[in-house]
Formats: sequence, structure tokens, C-alpha cells
Amino acid sequence: MRQRRARLVLVGTVTIAAGILGTTLLVSADGSTSKWTSLRPAQLERTEVAAARVGHSIYVIGGFEKSDGVETSSAVERYDVNRNRWDRARSMPIALNHASAVAYRGDVYVVGGHTIGPPGETARLYRYDPSTNRWKRLGDMPTARGAATASVIGDHLYVAGGAGGGKALDTLEIYGFKTKRWREGPDMPTPREHLASAAADGAFYVFAGRAAGKGNLDVVERYSPTRDRWQRLPHMLKPRGGIAAVALGRKIVVFGGEEGAATIAEVEIFDTVKRRWSNLPRMKTPRHGVGGAVLNRRVYAIEGGPQSGFHYSNVIEALDVPRS
Repeated sequence: MRQRRARLVLVGTVTIAAGILGTTLLVSADGSTSKWTSLRPAQLERTEVAAARVGHSIYVIGGFEKSDGVETSSAVERYDVNRNRWDRARSMPIALNHASAVAYRGDVYVVGGHTIGPPGETARLYRYDPSTNRWKRLGDMPTARGAATASVIGDHLYVAGGAGGGKALDTLEIYGFKTKRWREGPDMPTPREHLASAAADGAFYVFAGRAAGKGNLDVVERYSPTRDRWQRLPHMLKPRGGIAAVALGRKIVVFGGEEGAATIAEVEIFDTVKRRWSNLPRMKTPRHGVGGAVLNRRVYAIEGGPQSGFHYSNVIEALDVPRS
């Protein structure tokens, strides 16, 4: 697959000269913005990607890639947050869509996904080491599935939900990074796929998703590792599936998704202390199958389909979330 060279962008203290966008993007002296703003487009146009940040690099992994047909991708793109530049990292050993990605101690872990488009679920777990630019296959999780969600708490990887065998799953499985072993956790109360999650306050928060015959869900559930049990929390403001979520301290931002023939522009933030939802600025380019990442208080929405179904984009946009 041909690699394209990223172009340079000039960064000043007050403005970014964004010739690739055809506009000049106004920002504050510290680089913050008050709405979603466009950054340098990715090299590939994809949807149903996975994403994880290590340091100042965001790795965007797999998904469906724009081509003459429906092509599952093994490609890995790396976005340099400081330089607003893209390059390519070593591709995955296999092509995957609807996988989940997390970061742990400087490495990227990719789990589950579909190998050729549903069905075709996999239970594989891979680790990518950015320092060597190499992938290694680790022990498979007990349940093969795609469109699941994953987060890291301490030295453990939590994987919940997803689709397997043609149905939405309630399965929770936990991997010990130090023990290199999987174990089963208590089932999630609501089976669902195309959901999202984030870790905050030592707990695993799981958001929305969908299930056959039920459409999009607005359900929020939290798993406490210390209590080994699930708890229902206040519903989201809008049902959604095909989404991303990122944690900013004790708050979690959820964005993206699709409904019917449209994608979802509304962005929500959940206060885990007050257990309250509120709205953030709407996405500039609504997408489903979008990758999510965060650095400091800047949220990144990466690639994904701007229309329902098999549509693709190379869009990356950022939102600075103020402290409150």
C-alpha cells in the first residue's frame, strides 16, 4: 500500500496556518479552541477503526479502508500531536475491523475485532511496541468478538460486550498484563455491541451501544473491580451506537455514532462524581466507527464514516474541554 508523505504545517503562538484546510484556524495563545476544529487529514480514509495514544502519538488501527470494495485494513497510522503530522507504523499481522485498542506502559494493545467483516470474530490479543515498531501476539481472550469495548485500570485490561455468533454479548473478560492470563468477570447487565468505555476513579464505565431488535441504547453501567459488581447509572441524553469515549479525570466525553440514515453530531460529557450528563459543542463532522483519543484536555475524533453504512473519511478534529 503506497505511503504518502505528510506536509508541514506552520504553528504560531496565535494562529495555525492551515493551508491544507483552505482556512486560517484561530486559536488562543495556549493552543486551545472553543469548538471542534480540523487538523491535518489522515493518509487513509477509513471507518470502524481503533485508536490509542502513547505519549504524543495517536495510533489509528485497522478498520474498513476506502477501496473499490469493502476492504478490511491492517494499516496503522501514527499522528504526532505536537507536529500535526501523520506517518505510517508497521501494519498489524492480520487485517481487522471493529477491534478495540488501549495503551499500557508505552505499548499499544489490540484485542478482538472482525477479520473479514461480520461474521469472522477473533479472540486475538496483540501488543505493539513503538520503540521497536513490532507486533507480538499474546494469549487469546476466551471469547471471540468484534465491536466490543476495552479499557485499562491499573495492571488489567477489561473487555466488555461486542458481537459474537450473530448476537450482542454481555461478556466481561479481564486480562492481567503482569500474569499474562485471562479470567472471566461478572456479566454486564445489558448485552450490547458498538459500545464505548472509559476508566475513571478506578472503575470501568460502559456507554450506550446497540443490540439486534432494540436499536441504539442509552444505557450506562459501571463495573467496580474492588466490589466485583456492576451498577446502573443515569442514562445518556441520546441513544447511540458506533461511538467513542475518552476520560478527562473524573469526567468522560462520549461522541459519534449513527442512527437510521444519519450520523450523530451531539457530544455529551458525564460527571462521574455528580452523576450528571451535559452537552458539549456538536461535532463539526459527525461520524460513526470513529477513533477517540485524549491528551490533557484536548479530545480527538479520528476518521470514521460521515454517513451510515460503508462510508469513510480521513478527518481528524479536536475539541478543548474547559475545566469546570
